[in-house]
Amino acid sequence: MHAETGYVGRNDMKIIAIGGGGFTHDAHPELDDFCLSATARGNPRLAFIGAASGDDPQKTARFNARFADVAETLVHLPMTLPAAQLARSLEQVDLVYVGGGDTEKMVAAWRREGWDKVLSEACRSGVILAGVSAGAVCWFDSFLFSSGKGAMRPLPGLGLIPIGACPHYSSETDRRAALHAAVGAQTMPASIAIDDGVAVAFENGLPTGICGAQAGAGAYVVRRGPQGVTEEYLSIG
Repeated sequence: MHAETGYVGRNDMKIIAIGGGGFTHDAHPELDDFCLSATARGNPRLAFIGAASGDDPQKTARFNARFADVAETLVHLPMTLPAAQLARSLEQVDLVYVGGGDTEKMVAAWRREGWDKVLSEACRSGVILAGVSAGAVCWFDSFLFSSGKGAMRPLPGLGLIPIGACPHYSSETDRRAALHAAVGAQTMPASIAIDDGVAVAFENGLPTGICGAQAGAGAYVVRRGPQGVTEEYLSIG
């Protein structure tokens, strides 16, 4: 993927993308542990953003319950925060976890309120960005979005990782055909597709680690080549 995009890296950015699972889905706690291990701290300072689900209080409660015994501090960052206050809050955080929901509305709100720039700068400054579903794919150049109505379609992300992305690859069976079609039509670039129960860690835009918490689940690189669209298991190293 590195050679295909010509990407040379952007500071020391660490991002973890979860295809499905973790505390918000009440499944695969190993994925949460994988995120915690990225901080290299015994008691990291964690923040939760639930913008994609309209700051659903149930998901915030699950965040607090899951990490209460392992974190130094826990903070919920609601969309009511002005960008300047968000920036100050992120100065005291090691990892931000973004929950799932409506990716299109979330990214639009971030851009409208200036959160996109704040989160990108925080990542460049060393804050780890992690998340599931919407919170996984929003960091990429583009992502495959389903509103639940009509066909899936590509949408632009924040561009911190210079490829496309698709979550829930194993559990939502129409995603594979839609992603292959988008990559084939070049409406999405070469993309990573992530099954439920899998998390992929990126550093400076490149995959550096993978956690598989469900048997048979994986992550895949989907790209367009001379022979058409191909799909290969993501291998690290």
